[in-house]
Amino acid sequence: MIEPSFPERAFAIRRAAARLCLRLGWAPLHEVSLPNGRRADILALRQDGCFACIEVKSGPRDFLTDLKWQDYREFADELFFAVDADFPQALLPAETGLIVAAGLEAELLRDAPSHPLPATRRRALLHRFALLAAARLATLEDPGGVAELSAALSVE
Repeated sequence: MIEPSFPERAFAIRRAAARLCLRLGWAPLHEVSLPNGRRADILALRQDGCFACIEVKSGPRDFLTDLKWQDYREFADELFFAVDADFPQALLPAETGLIVAAGLEAELLRDAPSHPLPATRRRALLHRFALLAAARLATLEDPGGVAELSAALSVE
């Protein structure tokens, strides 16, 4: 059997983690650029108005070569790693939550410690989240209209 490639494995983990978010009543948004220049694999808005950042790791090498995970803390109330069942979980820091994906499903194995965002940062992040989600929906519904709007805005 052929092992899945790095992108295929990351995609499968992200999809399963997003499904878990939906089951938990969280609204997941993929590939969210943060004000510090980092990009969250999944930023999920929870029912209580808090944000969970989920960093997807496709294997040990992906985790060990990407040491910027702490940069996500300042833009989330909780930080999780999402990995597949083959990932050596002992590598992951205990001060983060743990989501393990298997096929299309994922399970929350360890809750993340809470580090509440300041109110002003939460409000700004909520605004960014809403604009990005609305723009993505508009793009799905009318790609041509969004392209025209983007072109018009870039000229001004």
